[in-house]
Amino acid sequence: MCNHPLLRNRLMKIVFARLILAIPVLFAMLFLPAGTFAYWEAWMYLASIFIPMLFVLTYLYKNDPGLLERRMRVKEKETAQKRIVALAFLCFFCTFLLPGFDKRFEWSHVPVLVVVVADIFVLLGYGLIFLVFRENSYASRIIEVEQGQKVISTGLYAIIRHPMYLGVSLMYIFSPMALGSYWALIPALGIILLMVVRIRDEERVLVNELKGYPEYMQKTEYRLIPGIW
Repeated sequence: MCNHPLLRNRLMKIVFARLILAIPVLFAMLFLPAGTFAYWEAWMYLASIFIPMLFVLTYLYKNDPGLLERRMRVKEKETAQKRIVALAFLCFFCTFLLPGFDKRFEWSHVPVLVVVVADIFVLLGYGLIFLVFRENSYASRIIEVEQGQKVISTGLYAIIRHPMYLGVSLMYIFSPMALGSYWALIPALGIILLMVVRIRDEERVLVNELKGYPEYMQKTEYRLIPGIW
């Protein structure tokens, strides 16, 4: 699908355009509220996000451009998912705006060790997402079932049904502390709650449209956290 040179060039342009937009936006969200560039937690966090991101993007472009193209899709088809995504964006902006204000007004006092450990968990979450990418070439950003798509039940999918959401959850839960803020945990937890709603609605689509998914649900009991849910 994306192996033709023209399509790969077009894909690279899309990826580059997204990065050109995302990087300054995230920088602005962190440093403008802080009112200073002397915000070491933000610099460390950005390094822990963008360095592995560049590695993953390069890997996908070379080895699975079809998956990279799917990760560039942003327009949800399901009405319920559109609402969930809109609310999640609101929580996202609050999660990444609050730490800067927290830094400026010194609302939180997060120890250095906690910040470092939180960054490690953010990296761990990204690592889980990368393992999902290697296992599942159909891991689109939006909820959809493509022609010829098959149920993936190997790797992390043999343990839980939605390992990517586990990785994303780790990143969101620990990002506020990595940025030196306890208050930002409140909107971050809102994202996790919305993720639970998203998973339930996603499974409704998968049961109806993806052959073999009901049997997979019987085989792999837990959705997100082994032994709990």
